Amino acid sequence: MSKVLYTDFEGLDSIIDTMMDNPQLKKAVARTNLFNMWDKLLPEKFRQKSRPFSMLPGGVMVIACKNPVIAQELSLRKVLLLQKFQPYLESLRMKVSDLRFDPKKWVG
Repeated sequence: MSKVLYTDFEGLDSIIDTMMDNPQLKKAVARTNLFNMWDKLLPEKFRQKSRPFSMLPGGVMVIACKNPVIAQELSLRKVLLLQKFQPYLESLRMKVSDLRFDPKKWVG
Protein backbone atom coordinates (compact mmCIF):
# COMPACT_ATOMS: atom_id res chain seq x y z
CA MET A 1 0.00 0.00 0.00
CA SER A 2 1.40 3.39 -0.92
CA LYS A 3 1.39 6.40 1.36
CA VAL A 4 -0.71 9.36 0.33
CA LEU A 5 0.87 12.72 1.05
CA TYR A 6 -1.56 15.56 1.50
CA THR A 7 0.41 18.57 0.39
CA ASP A 8 -2.15 20.20 -1.87
CA PHE A 9 -4.04 21.87 0.95
CA GLU A 10 -4.87 25.50 0.52
CA GLY A 11 -3.66 27.70 3.37
CA LEU A 12 -6.15 29.36 5.68
CA ASP A 13 -4.87 32.81 4.76
CA SER A 14 -5.63 32.25 1.07
CA ILE A 15 -9.12 30.95 1.92
CA ILE A 16 -9.83 34.05 3.99
CA ASP A 17 -8.47 36.29 1.20
CA THR A 18 -10.77 34.58 -1.28
CA MET A 19 -13.75 34.96 1.04
CA MET A 20 -13.01 38.63 1.68
CA ASP A 21 -13.08 39.29 -2.07
CA ASN A 22 -16.83 38.70 -1.86
CA PRO A 23 -18.43 42.18 -1.68
CA GLN A 24 -21.46 40.93 0.25
CA LEU A 25 -19.25 39.39 2.92
CA LYS A 26 -17.18 42.58 3.18
CA LYS A 27 -20.38 44.57 3.63
CA ALA A 28 -21.65 42.17 6.31
CA VAL A 29 -18.37 42.34 8.25
CA ALA A 30 -18.32 46.14 8.10
CA ARG A 31 -21.96 46.32 9.21
CA THR A 32 -21.28 43.95 12.13
CA ASN A 33 -18.32 46.08 13.22
CA LEU A 34 -20.48 49.19 13.00
CA PHE A 35 -23.25 47.58 15.05
CA ASN A 36 -20.71 46.52 17.69
CA MET A 37 -19.63 50.16 18.10
CA TRP A 38 -23.14 51.27 19.05
CA ASP A 39 -22.65 50.68 22.79
CA LYS A 40 -19.45 52.74 22.80
CA LEU A 41 -21.35 55.82 21.62
CA LEU A 42 -24.27 55.74 24.02
CA PRO A 43 -24.63 57.03 27.54
CA GLU A 44 -24.78 54.15 30.05
CA LYS A 45 -28.53 54.40 30.65
CA PHE A 46 -29.33 53.55 27.00
CA ARG A 47 -26.91 50.66 26.43
CA GLN A 48 -29.19 47.85 27.58
CA LYS A 49 -32.29 49.47 26.09
CA SER A 50 -31.34 49.88 22.43
CA ARG A 51 -29.42 47.98 19.78
CA PRO A 52 -28.86 48.26 16.04
CA PHE A 53 -31.41 46.27 14.09
CA SER A 54 -30.80 46.78 10.37
CA MET A 55 -29.67 49.08 7.59
CA LEU A 56 -32.10 50.51 5.06
CA PRO A 57 -31.23 51.82 1.60
CA GLY A 58 -29.79 55.31 1.63
CA GLY A 59 -27.72 54.72 4.76
CA VAL A 60 -30.58 54.70 7.27
CA MET A 61 -29.71 52.69 10.36
CA VAL A 62 -32.67 51.24 12.26
CA ILE A 63 -32.22 51.03 16.02
CA ALA A 64 -34.50 48.74 18.05
CA CYS A 65 -35.54 50.39 21.31
CA LYS A 66 -37.00 48.78 24.41
CA ASN A 67 -39.91 51.24 24.56
CA PRO A 68 -41.19 54.45 22.93
CA VAL A 69 -39.68 56.63 25.66
CA ILE A 70 -36.18 55.36 24.85
CA ALA A 71 -36.88 55.87 21.13
CA GLN A 72 -37.92 59.47 21.80
CA GLU A 73 -34.90 60.17 24.02
CA LEU A 74 -32.52 58.82 21.38
CA SER A 75 -34.33 60.74 18.64
CA LEU A 76 -33.59 63.93 20.53
CA ARG A 77 -29.90 62.96 20.57
CA LYS A 78 -29.76 61.90 16.91
CA VAL A 79 -27.52 64.72 15.68
CA LEU A 80 -25.01 64.13 18.48
CA LEU A 81 -25.01 60.36 17.86
CA LEU A 82 -24.40 60.84 14.14
CA GLN A 83 -21.48 63.14 14.94
CA LYS A 84 -20.01 60.57 17.33
CA PHE A 85 -20.46 57.86 14.69
CA GLN A 86 -18.56 59.78 12.01
CA PRO A 87 -14.99 58.64 12.83
CA TYR A 88 -16.13 55.00 12.96
CA LEU A 89 -17.99 55.36 9.68
CA GLU A 90 -14.95 56.84 7.98
CA SER A 91 -12.70 54.03 9.18
CA LEU A 92 -15.20 51.42 7.91
CA ARG A 93 -15.87 53.38 4.71
CA MET A 94 -19.59 53.33 5.38
CA LYS A 95 -22.29 55.93 5.19
CA VAL A 96 -25.06 56.41 7.75
CA SER A 97 -27.19 59.37 6.81
CA ASP A 98 -29.95 58.92 9.38
CA LEU A 99 -30.93 56.97 12.47
CA ARG A 100 -34.45 55.61 12.88
CA PHE A 101 -35.49 54.50 16.36
CA ASP A 102 -38.19 51.84 16.41
CA PRO A 103 -39.62 50.25 19.58
CA LYS A 104 -41.55 47.71 17.47
CA LYS A 105 -38.29 46.00 16.49
CA TRP A 106 -37.26 45.22 20.07
CA VAL A 107 -36.92 41.55 20.93
CA GLY A 108 -36.28 41.20 24.62
